[in-house]
Amino acid sequence: MSRILIIGAGGVATVCAHKVCQNKDVFTEVMIASRTKSKCDALARVLNEKYGTDVQTAAVDADSVPQLVELLRSWKPVLVINLALPYQDLTIMDACLECGCNYMDTANYEPKDEAHFEYSWQWAYRERFEKAGLTAILGCGFDPGVTSVFTAYAAKHHFDAIEYLDIVDCNAGNHHKAFATNFNPEINIREITQKGLYWENGRYIETEPMEIHKPLNYPNIGPRESYLLQPSSAPASG
Repeated sequence: MSRILIIGAGGVATVCAHKVCQNKDVFTEVMIASRTKSKCDALARVLNEKYGTDVQTAAVDADSVPQLVELLRSWKPVLVINLALPYQDLTIMDACLECGCNYMDTANYEPKDEAHFEYSWQWAYRERFEKAGLTAILGCGFDPGVTSVFTAYAAKHHFDAIEYLDIVDCNAGNHHKAFATNFNPEINIREITQKGLYWENGRYIETEPMEIHKPLNYPNIGPRESYLLQPSSAPASG
């Protein structure tokens, strides 16, 4: 793999871009694109200075398939890493199919006008990507993604059976504020205002937003009040 395109220039995209630039033998040519090019330029300056890279930048509206297609055809990436907003997943996938690019994201799709996470919209693209000979890797952020890998590894190597599983996480810091987001504020608000959901006895059980919560003692962090959210996200700590 050589040339890749990262779409997004926020907190998650910044972390990803640093990891990419730390692996220059794998990712030899990198471009960062988002709606606001100045954010991409600022991030590229940091990366280029720190890692001796030559990260390129571009402006693109990820809601626009024509703009995405124009960018992909000019840059010709092998892989597009989508770190934009969840409701932009499908337009980016459409552009990747049109231009023959592999696709990866960290958050499953949700409609722009409704706080509702679901994979069915993206799974509907499976046959089209297969026929095009392309790979699309979905939801490879932390929750799900890394936690799914940890769970599968534990089930295979450490346990004969798992009767129930709770996936929890929290921020180690304390902002001394009632609400402080750790990534896109809009997506954070969507997550905590939609109904909770958990799996028990072979079916999903729905709860009111943030209805179920309790203090949990996190290793190396201490007690944090934690809330049950949708299974696409881990409980949020306050």
